[in-house]
Amino acid sequence: MAPSDDDSNPKPVLPRLSRRDFFTGAGASALTATLVQSTAEAAASAPPVLGPEPASLSLSVNGRAVTVQADPATTLAEVLRNHLGMTGTKIGCDRGACSACTVWLDGEVAASCMTLALDARGRKVTTIEGLARGDELHPVQRAFVENDALQCGFCTPGMVMSCAALVERNPKCTLEDVKQAVSGHLCRCGTYPNVFKATLAAAQAGGKTKGNS
Repeated sequence: MAPSDDDSNPKPVLPRLSRRDFFTGAGASALTATLVQSTAEAAASAPPVLGPEPASLSLSVNGRAVTVQADPATTLAEVLRNHLGMTGTKIGCDRGACSACTVWLDGEVAASCMTLALDARGRKVTTIEGLARGDELHPVQRAFVENDALQCGFCTPGMVMSCAALVERNPKCTLEDVKQAVSGHLCRCGTYPNVFKATLAAAQAGGKTKGNS
């Protein structure tokens, strides 16, 4: 017996859809649409992404506005040395352990090898080159020379920056204060005793100068 038209073209069997399946699917679709919309809105309102290519970076260094091209991973120490030619800031360990790279950020000591240049935007950066006033050395710089507080000189700029910050902050600092200020500095030549003496001498000289002014 020949098959009928109905037998040769059977109707497709549709999957059974329960109420649970229907509402679960509808909820998932709604959630997906919400997430997509939220992601799009977040992307539209997010700040622009910098990098990895170099971008323009404006800084205030030693009272002067400067602009360099640097990628977001560049440290402040690298910008100072490689972009601005301020090699007084030394890179020793490059991991914040020796303090040779010490500078001031808004008057506070900071390890420039551990500070991204981007994070220095809007802040006042002071390096060893900007510590003196023209030809007049800072009292700590002068005292370091007079008290022979340096040998190879590699750690000296960072040491001076920390000691000068202490004297500016506390003109009546004690020996213990000085030791605390340089506790993170590594001097391979071992000039610590003369550093202590120089810093205390600078503090005393600064106090006399302020008293006579």
